[in-house]
Amino acid sequence: PVAFAADQIALAVAEIGAIAQRRVALMVDPTLSFDLPPFLTPKPGLNSGLMIAEVTTAALMSENKHLATPCSTDSTPTSANQEDHVSMAAHGARRLARMNANLHVILGVELLCAAQGVEFRAPLATSPCLTRLVATLRKVVPALGEDRYMAGDLALAAGLVREGAVSAACGIRALLSPAAA
Repeated sequence: PVAFAADQIALAVAEIGAIAQRRVALMVDPTLSFDLPPFLTPKPGLNSGLMIAEVTTAALMSENKHLATPCSTDSTPTSANQEDHVSMAAHGARRLARMNANLHVILGVELLCAAQGVEFRAPLATSPCLTRLVATLRKVVPALGEDRYMAGDLALAAGLVREGAVSAACGIRALLSPAAA
């Protein structure tokens, strides 16, 4: 049962990452983003903008899809055939830490792209929830103007996802708390 549960969680994590990666791809593609600049940079052609961040999401999404292969279907007799069926539950559960770390980066990049896109739409305003979320991000990661080394930005955005700052900024955490039930 633990292996089956871990396999189902892995499938869900992989699918969430795949959906988020596709949203990132839509935001950075000027033919699909409703007139946002290519790769969400104010100076396309001169700067790469969030191109490599989008490539990073594709790589991590692909890795998560590979890691989502069911572990519960794999069993090898061991201990001189005394152990004839091994559930692979520990392996199935252990990979979830790596998959979640990848998902945090994918969602962090989506946050960076979404914030950049919202800011390009100014003076139009977004919802109060998203305004708070962009403000939360901008406290730790400035908007991207000129190209810069992005590893630190990606790590900071992933940290906001991992630590729950994203859900807290939009009030989602309060909705999920037992007191709200």
